[in-house]
This record gives sequence, structure tokens and C-alpha cells, in this order.
Amino acid sequence: MARRYTASLKRRLGELLIEAGILEKEQLQQALEIQRRSGGKLGRILVDLGYLSEEGLMAFLGKQFGVGYISLAQFGEIPEEVLHIVPEGVVRRQTLIPIAREGKTLTIAMADPLNVLATDDLKLLTGCDVEVVIASPTEIREAIDKYYGPKESMEELVEVVERTSENHPGTAGRTVEVGEETIELGGEGAGSGEDAPVVRIANLLLLNAIQNNASDIHLEPFEKAIRIRYRLDGVLHEQPAPPKKLHNALVSRFKIMAQLDIAERRLPQDGRIKIRVSQREVDFRVSVVPTVYGEKVVLRLLDTSGLRVDLTQLGMEPEALAIFQKHIELPFGIILDTGPTGSGKSTTLYSTLATLNFPDRNIITIEDPVEYHLEGVTQVHARPDIGLTFASGLRAFLRQDPDIIMVGEIRDTETAEIAINAALTGHLVFSTLHTNDAPGAVTRLSNMGIEPFLTASTVIMIVAQRLVRVICTHCKEPYEIPASAFANIGAIPDGYLQNGTGEGGGQTLTLYRGKRCDQCAETGYRGRLGIFEVMAMSDELREFVLQRASSHTIKQAARRAGMLTLREAAIRKVLSGVTTIEELLRVTAPDEPL
Repeated sequence: MARRYTASLKRRLGELLIEAGILEKEQLQQALEIQRRSGGKLGRILVDLGYLSEEGLMAFLGKQFGVGYISLAQFGEIPEEVLHIVPEGVVRRQTLIPIAREGKTLTIAMADPLNVLATDDLKLLTGCDVEVVIASPTEIREAIDKYYGPKESMEELVEVVERTSENHPGTAGRTVEVGEETIELGGEGAGSGEDAPVVRIANLLLLNAIQNNASDIHLEPFEKAIRIRYRLDGVLHEQPAPPKKLHNALVSRFKIMAQLDIAERRLPQDGRIKIRVSQREVDFRVSVVPTVYGEKVVLRLLDTSGLRVDLTQLGMEPEALAIFQKHIELPFGIILDTGPTGSGKSTTLYSTLATLNFPDRNIITIEDPVEYHLEGVTQVHARPDIGLTFASGLRAFLRQDPDIIMVGEIRDTETAEIAINAALTGHLVFSTLHTNDAPGAVTRLSNMGIEPFLTASTVIMIVAQRLVRVICTHCKEPYEIPASAFANIGAIPDGYLQNGTGEGGGQTLTLYRGKRCDQCAETGYRGRLGIFEVMAMSDELREFVLQRASSHTIKQAARRAGMLTLREAAIRKVLSGVTTIEELLRVTAPDEPL
């Protein structure tokens, strides 16, 4: 009924204004003619023509809708605790603002008070009864900017660029304010792409990535357009992008900030940007690669404040965590962390080093690059271009009296051999390998030419890991599926079945999913957590290594000894309501039966 009434009222707005003596017939005809030619809302056109004020229109509509009208300009200050009741994204998207709360009743000022869907969502979101008053859209937007801070969008900045000449003076190195955030940008001097709007677009891309907890920014050129994507919780999401003609200017801006050569467009370049947002320092690792249609830029966000240094927060299952903590306290040996790029290996190693970092231990790392700085740890940045490789750095470390050594990655036979020698001479060595699972690391070392007896005598533990997206806590909801539907995914641990314990009999599983909300950018997920496969080297496994057994044989033996596979760890996360079946299937492969 409300929607039909709204449509009817909108069709009769002009007639109602004439009946009320607010508008002349000739004025209405002129406004309708403009609407036919250009489109737009009749009320907005009448206000633009000066035939009535926005406040007068809102007061009139409020009377017709049967709701009160309020002037936000004369309302006074809105309490901060009231503003926090409704998320900023909802406020901006629906053009509304909470203005008061009495008991369980929340008063909302809206430009469209008959937006039933918005009021229903607010009731569910806040748990309050919602009372609506009508207010001017202009005043609502001004109030939003006042209380939540002005928010520039990419579209708005592109409009500024279109109106700005290409020879605008540079603004490199200045302090840029966006809302209440202050960004102090590095880089000096003006370049070809340094006009102010381009600087603002670059700032906005960095700031939005930080605010959305993105891990990477991709700036990709195509024939007639450029594409901007953020990697949020491991998945790429496309963002509004400026026109193609700004591509070179944006690339030059990022190059200047990263202190790269803006004249070199034929070779790949790597650099680093450090910015300050309020009192928080954030690093971006910058990679520039030439492509067919121009240079592609990828910026990886390295935020030390987001580094988990507590091993219990990484996501290991209790039994796996106990094994891991036991082995990292051993005085010598090699511990390998395996997985693809972006699986959280660096976070695990940094968290481990932070756990082991005491004044009586000398810890040295060589990394490419050093992603996070750890207080009290000697960290070396590998420079292959000048001969400082993992192998040469590791060789030098042995003369630095280390207790614990971390090598960013074992990439070749030479590095592997030196790491093994370090373990044999009484050092604890941490490193990474790119393999699909923990047993695969044994095969990888064998393929590098490492003798099985060396692997068996030095490697004490191998960890494989992946990252799964965590269900958003703001829109998390339970649902049930038949237990039989889970059969092809993996075995169900004890204690998770409802309606009996035997086969059949209407057994069900309670799982969880995200309904999608403003808090999780409509994805249903917010944040990521690790799943781990921790394989401690037992005497039985060492015997298989010496026999050059396949990784499949080693894996089955480790499982019989109690090792949780990646799939089994993910199943536990699904059944405990941390993640979804979709994530489990996305990041893990099925296990073969024992």
C-alpha cells in the first residue's frame, strides 16, 4: 500500500502544489517540459527554477506523507552515541541520518520517508522501533559530512580532473586531508603526472585500500580503459576507475612516491611507499611491470598494526598448535612453512619469531623484501642485483653467532644446502617453500638435489597453510543441511551431528553463512584466518624419507599418526561457524581415504 501511495503522490505532486496555492499552472507546465527534455525529479526541478524552496517542498511533502518535517540546520548537535547506532555506509547509501533516541525508539531523518525497505532494514539492524521524519536532502548530506566527515568518491574526483587543465602546478610532498584523515605523502619534486586531481586520486586509492583492509591494489591498463581492483580477504573486487587518459599520470605519481625512475617504461621496477594516516604508519610495496597497453602497478599493503604476533590467533587447531609450539622451542633443525603466495606464510613466521624473541637469543633474517620490522631482530634485505642473495647472506650469517635464522625462501640448491649445514651445526632455521601440502616439501627438496639422509636428519617439522575468509559477524546466520550432503566433502568429527549419532535418521548439520551487509562490503565475509597442516617428523616418517617414498605415502603415514590435513582443518572451521563450505572448496583439495 505504501508503495502505491508513494507512486500516486509523485504523479499528483504538481496538482497538489497547485491546489495548495504554492504553485501556478504555468510554472508547473514549464517544469514538466524541462522534465520531459532532461529527466530528473519534478520537485528538484521546481526548486532549481526557484518556484519554491527546498525547505518548503519538504514541509509540504511531510504533511502529505503524514510525517513530521525537521530542519537539521536548526536542530542542534546530534549525540555521538546516536550517530553510532547506524553504520556510515547505510547513512550515505540511503540519504538518512539518526538524530535522536528515546528508549527503544530511534528517530531517523530521511529524504524519502516512504522508503519502506530502508526502514525495515534499520529495524533489523538496530533492534529499535524506527520513527521517521522528513528533512531536506541537502541538509541531510551536509549533516552526514559534518558528523561522519566528507567522503570523496572516484567519480567526484574524475569530474574535477575533467575540469582541470593538464598543466596544473604539482603538489608532490604536501599534506593532503581527506575527511578527518591526514596523509603525509613521500616523494619529492613534480613530474609529468603531478597535477593536483591526479594526486588526489592516488591518495584516495591508498586511503580507501587502508580503510577497507585491502591487501593489494591493482592498477591495470587495457586498450580503451583502466581497471582498478582491491584484493579484499584474498579475493579481487573491481572499483570505480578514472578514464584511460589518466593512466600514465597515475603511474608516474606512484613512481615518484616510490622513488622509481619515471622515464623508464620498458623494464620492471620495484619500490616502496611509506605513508602516515593519522598516527598510523603504513607501507606499500610497489611493483611496476610493462604490458602491451602500458604499465601495470600492483601495490601490496604492509600494515604492521595488523600483524598478529600471538600464535594462538593464527587459526591452528589445538592439537596442531601444541605440536608447533613444542618444535619451535627445539635448539636446532629446519622448520619449513609451505603454501602458495598469499597464504599467510610471512605472518606465521613473523609471529613465530616474535614469540621466540628474547634478549638471550640472536635472531637474524634475510628476506626479499623485509615486509615487517621486528624490534630486537636483525633483518637483512636481499639484493640479488649486487650479489646479496639468500645463499650469500645465509653464509655470512653463520659468522654472526646466530641462535635462530630465518631465510625468506629456499629457492635453489645452494640455499638449501647452506640451510642444512646451519641446522647441522646447531642452529634453528626457519624458511618457506612453495608446495601444495606439507609432505610435498620432502619431494621438493629431493628435486633440488638434497640427499634424503640430509633431509631426514635436519628437517624437524613442515607446516602447510592456506587462508580462508571468515564469516562476517554482523550478518552471520545459521542454516541446516542434511549430514549426507557433507559426505563427499570429508568426515564429520564427533559432536557436530544433531538428531542422533547413527547413519541416516534425519541427521542434520548446523552451518553458518553471511547474509551480506554494509559492514562486510556485501560479501558476507570479513577478515581471514589460517588453516594449517602441521607435520612433525617422526622416526617412521624419517624412514620413509630415506627410502625416497612418495609424498602420498608420507602423507598417509602422517595422517595415521594423527596429522590433520588442510581439508580436515577447514572442515572444523566450517562446522564451528568460522567459515563456509564455499571457502573450504575454494582453498582445499579432497583427501584420499586412509
